[in-house]
Amino acid sequence: MIKVHLRLLIFMCSFSLFAQDYFPSNSGVIANNSNYTAFTNATIHVSPTEIIDNATLLIKDGKVVSVGKSVNIPKNTTKIDLSGKTIYPSFIDMYTTFGVEKPKRGGSGPQYGASRSGYYWNDHIMPEQDVMASFKYDAKSASELHKLGFGVVNTHMPDGVVRGTGALIALNNNADNAMRVVDGETTQHLSFRKSVRSRQSYPSSIMGSMALLRQMYNDAKWYEAGHIDTKDLSLEALNKNKNLLQIFEAGSRANVMRADKVGDAFNIQYTIVGGGDEYERIDEIKRTNATIILPIDFQLAYDVDDPFLASTLSLSDMRAWNQEPHNPRLLAENGIKFALTTHGLKSNKSFSSNLMKAIENGLSKKKALEALTTIPASLLGKSDILGTLKTGSYANFLITDGDIFEKKTKLFENWVQGTPHVIANMNTKDIDGDYNFKLAGNDYKLTISGSTSKPTAKLESGDQTLGTKMNYSDDWVNLTFKTADSTKKTYVRIIANAANNNTLNGKAILPNGNELSFFANKVAKEDTNKKDDKKKANDAIETPFMSPITYPNLAYGFTEKPKSETLLFKNATVWTNEKEGVLEQTDVLIKDGKISKIGKDLSSKNAKVIDATGKHITAGIIDEHSHIAAASINEGGQNSSAEVTIEDVVNEEDINIYRNLAGGVTSIQILHGSANPIGGRSAIIKLKWGEAADDLIYDNSPKFIKFALGENVKQSRSRTNSRFPQSRMGVEQVFVDYFTRAKAYDELKKSGKPYRHDAEMETLAEILNGERFISCHSYVQSEINMLMKVAEQFNFRINTFTHILEGYKVADKMKAHGVGGSTFSDWWAYKYEVNDAIPYNAAIMHNAGVTVAINSDDAEMSRRLNQEAAKSVKYGGISEEEALKFVTLNPAKLLHLDDRVGSLKVGKDADVVLWSDHPLSIYAKAEKTIIEGVTYFDLARDQQMREAIKKEKSELTNLMLQEKNKGLKTQPVKKKEEKLMHCYTMDSHH
Repeated sequence: MIKVHLRLLIFMCSFSLFAQDYFPSNSGVIANNSNYTAFTNATIHVSPTEIIDNATLLIKDGKVVSVGKSVNIPKNTTKIDLSGKTIYPSFIDMYTTFGVEKPKRGGSGPQYGASRSGYYWNDHIMPEQDVMASFKYDAKSASELHKLGFGVVNTHMPDGVVRGTGALIALNNNADNAMRVVDGETTQHLSFRKSVRSRQSYPSSIMGSMALLRQMYNDAKWYEAGHIDTKDLSLEALNKNKNLLQIFEAGSRANVMRADKVGDAFNIQYTIVGGGDEYERIDEIKRTNATIILPIDFQLAYDVDDPFLASTLSLSDMRAWNQEPHNPRLLAENGIKFALTTHGLKSNKSFSSNLMKAIENGLSKKKALEALTTIPASLLGKSDILGTLKTGSYANFLITDGDIFEKKTKLFENWVQGTPHVIANMNTKDIDGDYNFKLAGNDYKLTISGSTSKPTAKLESGDQTLGTKMNYSDDWVNLTFKTADSTKKTYVRIIANAANNNTLNGKAILPNGNELSFFANKVAKEDTNKKDDKKKANDAIETPFMSPITYPNLAYGFTEKPKSETLLFKNATVWTNEKEGVLEQTDVLIKDGKISKIGKDLSSKNAKVIDATGKHITAGIIDEHSHIAAASINEGGQNSSAEVTIEDVVNEEDINIYRNLAGGVTSIQILHGSANPIGGRSAIIKLKWGEAADDLIYDNSPKFIKFALGENVKQSRSRTNSRFPQSRMGVEQVFVDYFTRAKAYDELKKSGKPYRHDAEMETLAEILNGERFISCHSYVQSEINMLMKVAEQFNFRINTFTHILEGYKVADKMKAHGVGGSTFSDWWAYKYEVNDAIPYNAAIMHNAGVTVAINSDDAEMSRRLNQEAAKSVKYGGISEEEALKFVTLNPAKLLHLDDRVGSLKVGKDADVVLWSDHPLSIYAKAEKTIIEGVTYFDLARDQQMREAIKKEKSELTNLMLQEKNKGLKTQPVKKKEEKLMHCYTMDSHH
């Protein structure tokens, strides 16, 4: 009781600290507390690397005065004996929204201009936003964070692409903001998500957000140089904030890489909020040199009792549950600096259990403590006052009864700025445990838990669990329980003293009023040392299992990335697509990623020989128009999105890459969608399954951009069709207007005079200069003619009309213009403007001298493009060799890649397919699909992988069943529909 009064005295005396010394007082005389407080005989973690046993911590005025074994304690000192207790620095969470109300959505319907004047042209750029303008201290939330060990949090407004400045707040419930606000301007915050408070449509995609950020940085530089006469408060704030710590909320491994890509372009090193899946590409994460703010929102095991539901679970989802808890360990082992955060948790209460889980899965306690103390303090530039208990630091510390990273350790107090926040009374005797007692001839088992904080009791008699209520205070237990007779509502009351740790002594009052002596004996636990030895022995055997990480980390991924081989195919039928034509009984040698030799009776000393007798070899199939392997397809927030690029959003984990390889596809052009007349730039990739996203993109890739005509761009089916253009006539004017502006921009740039860098105009100027090529979504002949005339007006040509289902009507004009056609084999009547489509389209254009390709525009059709090409043999009498070129050499020509791929010729890239049968046959299977000498698909390996996947899923299912049987929470299995991208697909992340 004396110690309780001491704490009350400390609190009352310290209250005067929180009034600013120049404020007048009208409630009494002004008096300053000059007392010290000394915590003696404790094990003190001064920092993660410095631990002092039997030490003293001396504090005054909310700061650490001294710490060590031989601390000089002044006379006016309140002493608190912490024998058997441990002190740690309080934790720091540097990524929260503490004290900030969740932003409310601002209406519905699209808005195509900014709603503010005097600020940046895009509402979602708000660097001028100051979190302190909306901050309101939340004592209830602070108390919850105290229980987790946090003493300081950095908070921000979670709204917008650029979100403004954050502030560092001490969780001192007994002060005001004058004391709590450690720093009102610590960080600048960014994300890929736009503001919910604005209806401005742009950006509507991740790639749009990336383009917007790039343009913003260029505009800020232009503004800083004094080239803009008008006031822009956003750009002023952005330039003012550039020396603050820049925190970027990515939320996934892929977005970590995207954020870093934006930062690198402007020499900005972001501190990045990750997604917990960094382990999938740990080497890539390391190369960013970014510090990661790491959520530990680990997935729950799935409820897999129902085998039918369980069978719908993907291997990647099952792996995520198993692998995520290993993520902190793997980051630490790879030397990647990280700070831990509560961000992303549905409930902050799961933070501690998830942290323990990370430690169980190999994260060292030292690294865990660093990630919660010294690392966030250093990143925030506050190492002198936060993160340790060195002299001069804030008196922010935790008092526990042992190792804070052990599940059974109790946190008693969380001191913030020298003020105690009591979690559990450390002077309350811990009486947790099992007790046996006999009462009125019946045997009982009493289990007490949480006695130092929120005591609860469970009482069992025989096979019955009896309703029980318990209070515990000042070493006295009050227990009331319902009798075993379920026909009566009668109760037994017990009052007992717990002065002796191992017994409860008192009296019991029966339902009839009779009193009996009460004595309960605590069940002795197994000898601690023996138990620890047994646990260590078990730990040595039961190291947490981690599913192997593959590339990519889903079904059919490689455990090791495959390498280029020297391969010799013997006795194949070889479709060269060159003047040699089709060669029978011919050998093909692949070496150093290139086609080395084609001929008969070839040999090579170190080659892996493959008998291809009765089989066919072709160049890899090329899909000129695809939407697989991308995280975004459309940026539809404006009528032109020339500034965006699909290269920013290549998704190397799309299973359709593997499925396309199984269909003999080796290269694709991922086109922007058809949401606007001037779309975004393309990504031309090779389907190198398992490689990183940027490594799929062709080296020195030709530059392409998507244009579109027709119903989609004039929003024929839109419910909110308010964006220009709304007619086919308007579409033409968009092109004329933009190219007129691009021409003027290019002339200014070439003049040598200062100019504002505009990514959109840069792209269109490349078209005018013949450096970038257009693939245009097209259907109706009138619009096809229109765009060719616009191009000729500005002295360039259209490269490819894609879809081009009325190409047969204008084939002669296409030939004269010099444009190619990439079409469907036999799709028609799926919307009004394709009513005139015919299956002879490809043949008619080909016979007119147009370079023709067959494309898919579809994740399923792309797996059988060889069969699509074969339809032109039926519809139009195209020869088999020419039909095969429709999906190999001709798309290579349209993509300006025919010097590298598209045919089998010595010196070209070894992108080849070994077919089981005639390549245009419906019975043909791709047995091997090879890119640059690397076998990315092998039919025999595929069969082996199916068995391996089955085995791994079975192992993970058993582990999940074990979780459920332990009584741990699980999540229901929910069937996920595969999202396939199409021309019209809009992002959902915004």
